[in-house]
Amino acid sequence: MTLADYVNEKPTIVTERLRLRPMNPEDIPSLMEWMPDKSVYTYWGKGPSKAEKDPSLMFEKPERPAKSFHLGIEETSSGKVIGDIWVYLIENDRMASVAVRLAPSCQGRGYGTEALGAMTGFCFEHTELKRLAAEVDVRNIPSVRMLEKCGYTREGLVRQGKMVSTWCDYYIYGILSSDPLPGTEVRDGSEGAAEGRI
Repeated sequence: MTLADYVNEKPTIVTERLRLRPMNPEDIPSLMEWMPDKSVYTYWGKGPSKAEKDPSLMFEKPERPAKSFHLGIEETSSGKVIGDIWVYLIENDRMASVAVRLAPSCQGRGYGTEALGAMTGFCFEHTELKRLAAEVDVRNIPSVRMLEKCGYTREGLVRQGKMVSTWCDYYIYGILSSDPLPGTEVRDGSEGAAEGRI
């Protein structure tokens, strides 16, 4: 499989407690519970957009075909979308950025680690991506821990740089398809890791 195979139909990734899947209008009530909450955007680099304040706007237009992913994080026990995860800024089908956010009521349960770990494994096993990277505000300690638990390496510090539309100190984290992942053997780029391993 390649990124091109997911341009029109996005994947569903199942872990022990979560389903990463495309969102739909039935998810609006769940999204309304957390997406407009300003605390979600403390370290996001920007405040909520018009569509994030009113998630129904997200579904007014059909999604454009793209290689990037924007999936909801569904808690399987409740059936609610409690967060979302991105794979975006794809360059030459070789590298991409990742981002994760969760409803405040669902933070601290390991859901972010579980979702990011599964998405990382999926990208390296089912697409040609060789590198994933993330930027994280230095004050966002939970996200720093999440990235490190998923095997991402801190590669640098940007001092007073612009992260989206916010000026702050932020770390750059990265992981390669050849890097060892938690709970797996050393990867050679050809063997996939089990989804939901973290």
